[in-house]
Formats: sequence, C-alpha cells, structure tokens
Amino acid sequence: MRPEVRTFLVDGPLPDQDASEEEIERRDRQLAAIPKPVTAEEALALVSCFGPDDCYGVAWTLLHLIETGPNPVLTTRPARDADEWHRRLYDRAGGL
Repeated sequence: MRPEVRTFLVDGPLPDQDASEEEIERRDRQLAAIPKPVTAEEALALVSCFGPDDCYGVAWTLLHLIETGPNPVLTTRPARDADEWHRRLYDRAGGL
C-alpha cells in the first residue's frame, strides 16, 4: 500500500460537517495527494473511511477515488442499515 493511502487511512473516517474548516481541507488535501488509480487493496481499505455525512463534498472525492480502482470494490449488497456511501458504491458498480 502506498504511503499516501496509509497516511489517509491512519486518520480514520472523514469528519462530519461540524469539523473545522482546517480539518476538512487537510483531509481533502490528503485525498488529492493519492495517485490514481488506486489498487484493489487500497480501494477496499478506503471504503472504511466514509464518515457520517458528505463532509462538504469530500466524501464524493473519496468515492470517485475508490472508483479509479478495479471495480466492483463491494461484491455483496450492503446491509439495509449500511451508510449511503457503501450503497452508492455498490449501486454505481452495477449492483451485481
């Protein structure tokens, strides 16, 4: 796994919209530093980094980054109570 991905993963899930502007910008810069495409291993690890909301659009950036890797990342339908980002990833890959 590349260091840029590990750096992002160490900080855990994206914060919610109540986070400071600096924190949201920092996480956005971390994502921008990850070279595309991501590997299958990296994409699967990044799936765990979605937060409770869209984090002012940063979650969309994360979703698009994950989609640069081999698809589908999620091969089984997410549970009914799964967050919207896991459902979107699954549905956008064709909903096997």
